[in-house]
Parts: sequence; C-alpha cells; structure tokens
Amino acid sequence: MTDHKRDNNTASRGDAQPSDGGARRARRSRRGARRNDDLLSKMHTQHAQDRENDRMETGSFPIVRKTPKRSLSANPLRMRLMTSVFLVVMCALLGFGYMIQVNNTKSAYETMSEDELTRLISETTTQVQNLEQRKNELTDQLDTLKATANKQQEAEKIAKQNEETSGILTGRLPATGKGVVIRISEGSKTPIDASTMFNLLEELRNAGAEVISVGSVRVVTSTYISDSNDGLICDGTLLESPYVVKAIGDPQNLQNAVNMAGGVGSRLKVKFGATVSVTAPDTVKIDEVREAQRYQYAKRAE
Repeated sequence: MTDHKRDNNTASRGDAQPSDGGARRARRSRRGARRNDDLLSKMHTQHAQDRENDRMETGSFPIVRKTPKRSLSANPLRMRLMTSVFLVVMCALLGFGYMIQVNNTKSAYETMSEDELTRLISETTTQVQNLEQRKNELTDQLDTLKATANKQQEAEKIAKQNEETSGILTGRLPATGKGVVIRISEGSKTPIDASTMFNLLEELRNAGAEVISVGSVRVVTSTYISDSNDGLICDGTLLESPYVVKAIGDPQNLQNAVNMAGGVGSRLKVKFGATVSVTAPDTVKIDEVREAQRYQYAKRAE
C-alpha cells in the first residue's frame, strides 16, 4: 500500500511537470505574439507616413515654398536710416578716440620731469634747425636750377637770333620789312653797264640797306655784276630789263641815295637815257634765297 502511494505521488509529479512547461511555452508565445503585433503596427504606421510623404500632386513632389529674401534697396528709407546711424556711430568713435589721444598726450607731458621736458625741447629745436637748413639748401638748389634754365633759355634765344641774322645776311633765309623798290628800264641812249648797276648796289648798302635783291638774285657779300653780249650777268644769272632792285632798310635814306643830285639815279637818266622809279611800299618782301657758301680755305677759329 505504501508502494502504491509512492507510485501515485511519482505519477502526480510527472504529470505536474509537463503542465508547468506548457504554461511557460504559452506565455512565451503570447509575448512573441504581442511583439509581432507591435512590430506590425510600427510597420503599418511607417508605411502610412511614407505614403503621405511620397504623395505626388500634378506629377511632382510637394512644392516647398521659399521665403523671399529681403533686399535693403527695396526700402530706401530704411537704408538711409541705417547709413545715418552708422555714420553717427563712426563719428562718435572717432571723437572718443581723439579725446583719449589728447588726454594721453597731456598726461604724458604732465608726467614728464623737468629734465625730460628740457631734453624734448632741445631735440625739437634741433629738428627745426635741421629742417630750416634743409629748406635753405633746397631753395639754393632751386635758384641755381632756375638761373641755369634762364641762362640756357637766353643762350638758345641768342643762338636763334644769331642763326636768323646769319641766315638773312648770307641769303639763306627770306626777309621782309620796310624799304624801297627800284625799277630801271633799258637805256634809250646806250645799254646800262655793269659798273653803274654795281654802284647802285653800293649806294644802297652805304645808305643802310640790310637785304638787297636784283631780279631773281639775292645780293650777298660775294655778289658781282658783269657785262655780256646778252646783257648784265649777276652771279651767273642773266638780268632782264626792266631791272627790279628791292632793298630793305630806312625808306627815306634809300630814296635819297638813289635820287640825290649827281647820284647813281641821275647818271642812269642822263648817261644811259634810262627811266628810274623809286617807290616805298609799306612792306618789302624778298623771297629770293641762295645756298650757304662753302669756303675752301677759311675755317672757324677755336
């Protein structure tokens, strides 16, 4: 009987153990089901959100509107106000900085000792003297440069005047001025000879003629007149009647040299039967020029 009870107890424990294992499995199953339900719920929720996000309107993604940028130029009054405020702030800062600098300078001088102030004054005086000396040196240099420039200009002016004078005297340049024009027709008694015509030129020179021309020939220091079968030859050029002589100088003196009694003008009329007329226009222009003479032996002295 005792053995029968033991067997029953053993059987009861054996039956109870399987029952506890099934309960545990059931609880695990329920927990797994709840986890699956939560996961499915989350997946459905995420899927619904994705569909909402991926929803398309008129064939495009949802339009994201941008906030327009504000331009300062769109409101000129605001721009002017901001500029004015900025200028006021900058002026205030500059004034503040200037006052600080002035105060610092005054404080620096106030804190200096008597010896330091004396040394500072001495150094400043020395600097002023050095600057004054440098100023005087520069002034002297400027005066020297001006004098040199004036001398150079004066030399150039004199050289130009000499060149013009030389060009006029040598016949290289045309000339114009007051003077006389003399017209001499061929003599009715006898042809005018070269010596009488050359005397006319000499009388004009003695009367102060500066420039003379005979026909198309410019008269210079080496000018000559010679006789030929065809007429008068002046520096190799045949002169044609009526002879035209132009001279630049004092018109009154030149007229007197030609028209004076017993002069060359009277000789032309009396001896050769020529007609002589002397006029004094306001301006006598002599365009006849000649090349500068080249000297074979004479050289400029050093």
